[in-house]
Amino acid sequence: MKKFETFTGVVAPMDRANVDTDMIIPKQFLKSIKRSGFGPNLFDELRYLDEGQPGMDNSKRPVNPDFVLNQKPYDQATILIARENFGCGSSREHAPWALDDFGFRVVIAPSFADIFFNNCFKNGLLPIVVNEAKVEELFKKVEATNGFELTVNLEAQTITSNDGDDIPFEVDEFRKYCLINGLDDIGLTLQDSDAIKAYEEKRAQQAPWLFS
Repeated sequence: MKKFETFTGVVAPMDRANVDTDMIIPKQFLKSIKRSGFGPNLFDELRYLDEGQPGMDNSKRPVNPDFVLNQKPYDQATILIARENFGCGSSREHAPWALDDFGFRVVIAPSFADIFFNNCFKNGLLPIVVNEAKVEELFKKVEATNGFELTVNLEAQTITSNDGDDIPFEVDEFRKYCLINGLDDIGLTLQDSDAIKAYEEKRAQQAPWLFS
């Protein structure tokens, strides 16, 4: 998992409440268990005018010109702002995979569905809860400024807009540690690889029949 470092990125607005995981990545794309390749099908039903299927050449599909991610500069956005209950619906881990593969590092919303929220941290994506009033301010700034950017500093737990406004946010210390150091569950386990190896060697001597 890549480390989460302070960065500045273009903000894309998703002005919808209750965006579910099937909208984020439709069910027909869940056959693959790779963590990559889902970006072109992120919000597939909103981005394209036809019905997407695995294996299609997305470059030849008719796009919806009214959808935000098909418009510049939002097609290069790395921060997404949304309304309440983002990521509701089924618990598919493909949803944060698709957001990450598109290029998003942060999703800001007043609230998130619990499973989606947890899956984001496990996959290097930072979900930030900000109150509705501040989210509304951000939507207005995005609308007023083409290419509106935010700087996200996880270490300081601040979001800074290019007009100088600072928004503090809360994040669990353990999850913050994992993101900053690029540690998913496997990475955390491998930190104790020497102790695991020593235990296995000792266990092999105590019960060699288990290792034959």
